[in-house]
Amino acid sequence: MFYEPRNGHGLPHDPFKAIVAPRPIGWISTRRPDGALNLGPYSYFNALSSKPPLVWFSSEGEKDSASIARETGEFVVNLVGRALAEKMNESAIDAPAGVSEFALAGLTPAPCRHVTCPRVAEAPAALECKVTEVLEPRGLDGRPAGLFVVMGEVIGVHIDDAMLTDGLFDVTKAQNLSRLGYMDYAAVTETFVMRRPRWKDRKG
Repeated sequence: MFYEPRNGHGLPHDPFKAIVAPRPIGWISTRRPDGALNLGPYSYFNALSSKPPLVWFSSEGEKDSASIARETGEFVVNLVGRALAEKMNESAIDAPAGVSEFALAGLTPAPCRHVTCPRVAEAPAALECKVTEVLEPRGLDGRPAGLFVVMGEVIGVHIDDAMLTDGLFDVTKAQNLSRLGYMDYAAVTETFVMRRPRWKDRKG
């Protein structure tokens, strides 16, 4: 089949998010200027580069995580492993502003080294970030798309030692969780290795 999004897809549910999948989940923790804690999962999240280490998350509408990060200039990305899937889902609740999703989901806020917002103590890994810019993308019509892309540089990395195997972060131990389409998720339980080919190896 073929469809143009502006004209609809004719299917029971929009397949866009199922096609662009899996998507890593950015479990974003922030702290309001008044000290209140906030935690929310974002499936529009990824890394931009490694030098410098940059990450981004996108908020459809300026939700709490985006507005607090913009105001305070910092946020933490907490890795969601399979063991935390249900608690991550609890933190997605549309709680009133000022209500801590840490408390609602029974999670432990742990102090960070370089930012004032806490990380999720139970997370397999966490990235302390400082905001570098906030973008408001536009559609083809030139109008704002109503979303906010928060970009940040990673200035500190926390890793649960139990997730290391021979000095490597073991994604099959953490079982990194990703968002698929509809209400579906996937956890990493198996990996395989491929080396990038080198042109010089093909000569002769």
